[in-house]
Amino acid sequence: MKKWNSVFINLAISYISVVLVVVLLLCSIFYIYFSRNYKEDLRNGNRLILENTAQTIETAVLQRAQQIYLDISLNKNVNVRLFADSSFQNNHSKVIDLQELLKSEVIGNSDVVQAVHLYYPGQNVLLSSLYGLKFNADQDSRMAHLADWTYGMRGNKQSSLWTATRLVPQDTYSNLLDGGSNALLTYAHSYGFQASGENSDVFIAIDVKESAISEIIRNMMPSQYEDTFILNRSGNLISAVDKGKLGFRSDYDAGMIREEAGSTSGTIEKTSHVVSYQTLPSTGWKIYSVVPSGSFYEKSIFIQKLILGICLLAILIGIVLSGILARANYSPIKRLTAKIRGLSDHAPDHVTNEYRLIDTAFVKLNDKVNSLEETLEANRSVIKHNVVLNLLSNGYTREEWIEERPFLGIGEYNRYCCLILDSSEALAGISSRNMQYAVYGIINQLEDTSLPDCRIIAEALPDKKVVVIVCGNQESDDPLERISQFVISESREQFRLDVQISWGCWVEEMTDVHRSYKEAQTFMKYAYFLPEISILNDRKLLDRENSPDEIPQAILERFKDKLHARQPREFATAVEQLVAATREGMYSADHCRFILVNTVFVYSEYLKSVRYKHPEQESLDLYNQYALLHDIRSFQNWLVDSATTFIVHMEKRNSDRAVSSIEAAKQYIHGHLSEDLSLEAVSTKVFLSPKYLSKLFKEEIGVTYTDYVTSHRMERAKALLEKNNMTIEQIANTVGYATAAYFIKKFKEMHGCTPGNYLRNITEQA
Repeated sequence: MKKWNSVFINLAISYISVVLVVVLLLCSIFYIYFSRNYKEDLRNGNRLILENTAQTIETAVLQRAQQIYLDISLNKNVNVRLFADSSFQNNHSKVIDLQELLKSEVIGNSDVVQAVHLYYPGQNVLLSSLYGLKFNADQDSRMAHLADWTYGMRGNKQSSLWTATRLVPQDTYSNLLDGGSNALLTYAHSYGFQASGENSDVFIAIDVKESAISEIIRNMMPSQYEDTFILNRSGNLISAVDKGKLGFRSDYDAGMIREEAGSTSGTIEKTSHVVSYQTLPSTGWKIYSVVPSGSFYEKSIFIQKLILGICLLAILIGIVLSGILARANYSPIKRLTAKIRGLSDHAPDHVTNEYRLIDTAFVKLNDKVNSLEETLEANRSVIKHNVVLNLLSNGYTREEWIEERPFLGIGEYNRYCCLILDSSEALAGISSRNMQYAVYGIINQLEDTSLPDCRIIAEALPDKKVVVIVCGNQESDDPLERISQFVISESREQFRLDVQISWGCWVEEMTDVHRSYKEAQTFMKYAYFLPEISILNDRKLLDRENSPDEIPQAILERFKDKLHARQPREFATAVEQLVAATREGMYSADHCRFILVNTVFVYSEYLKSVRYKHPEQESLDLYNQYALLHDIRSFQNWLVDSATTFIVHMEKRNSDRAVSSIEAAKQYIHGHLSEDLSLEAVSTKVFLSPKYLSKLFKEEIGVTYTDYVTSHRMERAKALLEKNNMTIEQIANTVGYATAAYFIKKFKEMHGCTPGNYLRNITEQA
């Protein structure tokens, strides 16, 4: 019995019980949670992959086909309606330009596009990047695979359509598929934009490779590639592993599923599957992923086994730790009981439980506590300080206050009022020892002040403020006024400190003095914005504190605009307007503080955006500088001075940087004429924005960026022509043009003749 009554045994049993209950509870929760939710999480992950795949197909394939249509339609260098006009027979050069445009679009998008066609239904003429010019196109048996979109557009009341995927022979001069075939789907659109197919005289068609879609699926869903396919609105297969089924009706009916995306379960060939689907927004097609349900169950079963193993391991570790903790916690109890037995003259042998022995010792110790009253008296000032702080924080009930009243040594009064003295700005510049001397000098003089029928209690607060509680028998501002004037004059004469004082309201009970303190705190909030006022007791400030009004956005926008415009005088005026609003407007102190912090944030973010470094300071910590400011006037002067220094520095930096940036851009252009010299590409190389680089070229060189690049390419082309050792195509590639036709056009615009004519002129002159 004595052994099982030991505290050590009780501790060990308690720890083990807690471990078993907690681990078993967690095991049950994890098991239930994962068994219900893990499969759904796997489904959600599968749907997320499918959604990303659909978005990639949308942007990388479908939207690119639509963009090709826009590029052709909006091209001002060719006439898309050329064959709709009977005069086209006399404009063979325009036909060539138009076909070159189609070929250039195919070359530029060869990973997605097989061919681009223009079909004129009224003349039955087809102009193709692949087949060239075909008259009576519908009578050519080799063009039969184009019939789906040509006939489809003729009766289409919409402006565009997507065809189903079809197999097209790789041999363009044969209708046979034996030599191989390409799976293509066609995007056809009328010209112009708003015309329907049946009313349009020109159709623009882009043959899109099905392989571009299937490759995206293969790359993004490699493990599910063979079980993923796309259906159009009619249920026809658009993309699938089995290319022989493309264009045919699938077992899935895309029209039966109304949701844009989701997941469902079903049985396929007597096997349960999970079918996830996602809609492609621009076409309404649906991409399906069919995954056997077993793949979900296998992962969830593994997780359940893993949880069970972890729980068993946790129980084993918990039992070991229980023994260690029980012994560790019992050790101090054992030492304490041994010490009690050693100090006791007559240790009770009949006490077997250590806790009972300790309890008996504390009962004896309690008899000796009463002798500590002298120690409490010596610490009376500390107790008084704590009592005042508890009163201000509403920490006493009426009954508790009756017990604590003797520590303050005050009698019964009818009215109580709280004052707050703030000298934090003046005290910030002196040492901690002198600061403590000044604060307690003010407190001692206040408590020694004699006022009729009044008692003064003063204590220091942690934030360098002093709180004064005035106890009186009637409500009167006269004692408050006398105390305030006394503190102001004495602080200036003896300690050379400027203080601000706020008054709270009078209350009837000492336990309600926290309300007066809260009101005084509210007044003191406005000391920052009204530093010239020594006594803050205007009741209008309470109305201002409760005001829902906000500083007009126009004032804040003006500040931001003048900062970005880098106009020092206008910026100083904007700051002055903002400061005037915080001082004179009916806006709460917290709102004004928020606006000031937000202003510093806007200023700081702008400096970061322009990579500003202060010429003298290594680290520009604006928030730390702002925190050291004690009033709104200091804030105004600091912000204006800092912004003025920034503007002057940036003006000097920008003028130096413009010249060096232009030279860097020119050197890059001269050395990379055969590469991409778009404004965006070159601006990245010289670390400028495209807009700013274009502006610098116009201002510093006097020509636009595009004209500068074109002129240097043409000069290089002339030099290569004069050497007469390269073909026109080679020269075009050397100076950065993808096609010889476009190079010839730009050369003629620049020099008034084609490169061939220029070369002949050089030869004749020689």
